[in-house]
Amino acid sequence: MDIIAKLRDVHWDELHPNERLKVESDYLRGTLEEGLADRATGAVAEDDTQLTKFHGFYQQDDRDLRDERRHQKLEPLYSFMVRLRLPGGLVTPEQWRTLDDVASRYANGTLRITTRQTFQYHGVLKENLRPHLQTIHQAMVDTIAACGDVNRNVICTANPYRSAVHRRVYELSHEISTRLLPRTRAYHEIFLGEERVAGGAEERTDTAAEGGSPTLDPKEPLYTRHYLPRKFKVALAIPPENDVDLFAHDVGFIANVVDGELHGFTVCIGGGMGMTHGEPATFPRLSDPIGYCAPEAVPAVAEAIMLVQRDNGNRRDRKQARLKYTVEEMGLDAFKLEVEQHLGEPLAPAREYHFESNGDRLGWVQGDDGLWHYGLFVQNGRLADFPDGPQLRTGLREIAEQHDGDLVLTTNQNVIITQVDESRRDAIDALLDRHRLVAETSPLRRNAMACVAFPTCGLAMAESERYLPSLIDKLEAVMREAGLADDAIIVRMTGCPNGCARPYLAEIGFVGKAPGHYNLYLGGGFSGQRLNKLYRENINEATILEALTPLIQRYAAEREEGEPFGDFVIRTGVIAETKAGREFHEV
Repeated sequence: MDIIAKLRDVHWDELHPNERLKVESDYLRGTLEEGLADRATGAVAEDDTQLTKFHGFYQQDDRDLRDERRHQKLEPLYSFMVRLRLPGGLVTPEQWRTLDDVASRYANGTLRITTRQTFQYHGVLKENLRPHLQTIHQAMVDTIAACGDVNRNVICTANPYRSAVHRRVYELSHEISTRLLPRTRAYHEIFLGEERVAGGAEERTDTAAEGGSPTLDPKEPLYTRHYLPRKFKVALAIPPENDVDLFAHDVGFIANVVDGELHGFTVCIGGGMGMTHGEPATFPRLSDPIGYCAPEAVPAVAEAIMLVQRDNGNRRDRKQARLKYTVEEMGLDAFKLEVEQHLGEPLAPAREYHFESNGDRLGWVQGDDGLWHYGLFVQNGRLADFPDGPQLRTGLREIAEQHDGDLVLTTNQNVIITQVDESRRDAIDALLDRHRLVAETSPLRRNAMACVAFPTCGLAMAESERYLPSLIDKLEAVMREAGLADDAIIVRMTGCPNGCARPYLAEIGFVGKAPGHYNLYLGGGFSGQRLNKLYRENINEATILEALTPLIQRYAAEREEGEPFGDFVIRTGVIAETKAGREFHEV
């Protein structure tokens, strides 16, 4: 039963309000045209704030200035976070220069690399939205479906130039992205000036009574006017590297590589990070393997999984609407059966795989073709020129002006400078040194990630990006005193429980609970293969250090050879192992 048949007899009052909003939005147009023309406010209409997400941007305000502006009887300082659609994270030097220009011209002067291998901008004022999007469009980049209840930016193991297998996996990320892209022309009309054409694909046929649900929808053949119940995320990984945290996503494809040849992919479903504090029915979940497919079948398999979620996902409660809950409700076997019905054939049995880490290769790495690639660490993904620190924007801009090779963003918020000939390595090193882009950093810092949180994220309960570096300073001191200065522990922090920096996979995870207070989670897997579990709740920095210092000291003294910190705290009984998402909240 497809979504149209399923919802034909369902009353609107039974569904989440966003469902009616999507159907009545005229394929995501809403009143955005009128809202952008209204200069009396920096905001758009409340309903339209939901629709902007489908076009790749969120309305936000500067939370540091809320109280001051309220006292001055001014509306909040509204602006927009704009996120790009960059499957696989590759940016040409020409594109990089344009994207860098836009950061100064229309945003807050920085670019931020996200954990989904793309850029986002902050501080884009409403009057700058159109010129911003039109400028990046000229560089053949867009923001379509970077947010919203659709397939999001498709991520893959970074750098397509490392090998032929990496190149093919990168190409598949683009094929999936293109296949699952919404078909509405709303983005092109509203922001790029495309003229709307009456008739043709714009017309709908045979509408149902309740909500006008079409039984045939040439305008959105995959999504229909209902789109998806919630966001949908796809990742592809090449073992032994799990840099994408493959099990954290709705759909994951694990490459099966034999003697340097790509044979196929193990297919996993049901991952997702978000939850809600105090609601045990919500939880992070790791994806499970359901089968195996040939490389050429990957886009069709991704589509089939998305259609099963479209037709079966929870449209009443958005907190239960992700694919992970659909799998929990239907069961893995029943979900797989519906996927195979869409495909018209069964999936082959899943193949074995082995992951060793979920970090990036930093420094110089040589590809199969002899060219070199430099992995550059970017703390929390923020590209800016820092006083008395790295001049990241200026340095990378100069590299994009002098180097012919592409630049690739990673899901760990770093940058790879690709395709460097042996004769050019010294020149790149000189640019890195000139702009102080390479500094001595500990493995602890290199493996840490944070979400944006304050001041722009409306969901943040505590600091994250602005605070984590100083907490890492203190944890580095603890590591040095324990003799672990050269050891890696995966640390991640988010300002709220939605989990954008994937904190529930960290060996040490911090999730904001209130200003200056965090839940502390322990026991995630070093290669992203296991969830962690709550260890201490709602604690401040002093209590964090009080809790972690003896554990790190004990780890230094009692660990087995090669044993990661997450494994150690489980083996020694410090924390129980989380074997399934539904057991995440069990103490």
